[in-house]
Amino acid sequence: MQVYKILEEAYKHFNQPAFIENDPICIPHSFTGKQDREIAGFFAATLAWGQRKVIIRKCRELLQMMDNAPYHFVKNFQETDLKPFLQFKQRTFNADDNLYFLHFLQFWYKKHESLEEAFVQEFSLQEKNIEKALIHFEKTFFSLPFALARTRKHIPTPTRKSTCKRLCMFLRWMVRKDKNGVDFGIWQKIKPSQLVCPCDVHTERTARALGLITRKSTDWLAALELTENLRKFCPQDPVKYDFALFGLSEKGNLRI
Repeated sequence: MQVYKILEEAYKHFNQPAFIENDPICIPHSFTGKQDREIAGFFAATLAWGQRKVIIRKCRELLQMMDNAPYHFVKNFQETDLKPFLQFKQRTFNADDNLYFLHFLQFWYKKHESLEEAFVQEFSLQEKNIEKALIHFEKTFFSLPFALARTRKHIPTPTRKSTCKRLCMFLRWMVRKDKNGVDFGIWQKIKPSQLVCPCDVHTERTARALGLITRKSTDWLAALELTENLRKFCPQDPVKYDFALFGLSEKGNLRI
């Protein structure tokens, strides 16, 4: 019960609107349209490496290149509109990756209303977790004939044993919803109970300290182990504790 109390108190403390300002989730919060939030959130999650201030700054820089209208831009850009993107870089995400992302999104949104469909075409609400959704999305994302091998590192998949941290975070943003309004809850074909907890360095550190991860390797199975243990405390919404695990580590105030 001590772990449950720690998690619940930290969840209530960190799952607040004040969390938004300094987190990459502030990027999709800059928009109101569903597709704008999907695209902005997808890029924000993809670029979420390193210091949060830098991530947020680079995301805003990227979206400014889209005239801060990402859905309109990806639906309508011509090749001549892509020149500014050749200069964009965030960590190992470079111009080639950027251009492939934009071309895939244009391809997708010309045929589909939502990016959600790229995850759920071989997925159902009866699945225990989002593993199949992540696997299908990775295959779909790289289905274009000019897909780049180097870009694959930016779209993880459980088949490569990745924790899929950034995609799990993106799905948390899109799927879960509560009264505090940090996450959006704009997707309905995946349930919050099916989400897998994003397992970054902060979350992992706290989870191991609390005994929620015992697996030595930090991989997909470790993310599943963490989520299964969180599900014991909240079966319908285990990933709500992502706020607690991240916040306790990032603020350095975990006390057991």
